[in-house]
Amino acid sequence: MTHSTDAPRFHTDEANRVPRLMVRAVLALILSTLALVSWSVMTRQPLDSLPPISPLKAQRAFSLDSDLTGAVRVFDATGALLADLTPEQGGFIAGVHRVILHERGKARLPEDGPVLLQAYENGRMAIIDPATGWRADLMGFGADNARAFARLLAQPRTASPGQTPDAAPTAQP
Repeated sequence: MTHSTDAPRFHTDEANRVPRLMVRAVLALILSTLALVSWSVMTRQPLDSLPPISPLKAQRAFSLDSDLTGAVRVFDATGALLADLTPEQGGFIAGVHRVILHERGKARLPEDGPVLLQAYENGRMAIIDPATGWRADLMGFGADNARAFARLLAQPRTASPGQTPDAAPTAQP
């Protein structure tokens, strides 16, 4: 059995070393962040990053039914079909539906049930699951995705299968 007399190298050459000042600065940043967050939690500081509050302009309750392809069907409170969207048209809405299903599963609640879509006077929109209290401000997902939900809010009529809310014929009561 041979033993090496070479001591293991724990240091690299000077060209590849991180400057001590940089390591200390990063450590100070981490500790400062931890201290600020701890102080905020312990003193129960209010959340300042909430979306701006504005009066409610419109609201609609509807139910969603989606599959893993991204296709989604949207039903109003009476069970009438509002939209039957293909995966290309309803991908984001189906993704939001999967999040709602996940939240309901965590809370051990039934998967069916309505969600609320709210539009505010400042132009923002939110989707809310009354069963779990989960909510999402749709403006954070981009204008195209918010517009997908805005079409549902503006949809006054029933869509035939395969039609988007924009292409649905006017239904006479």
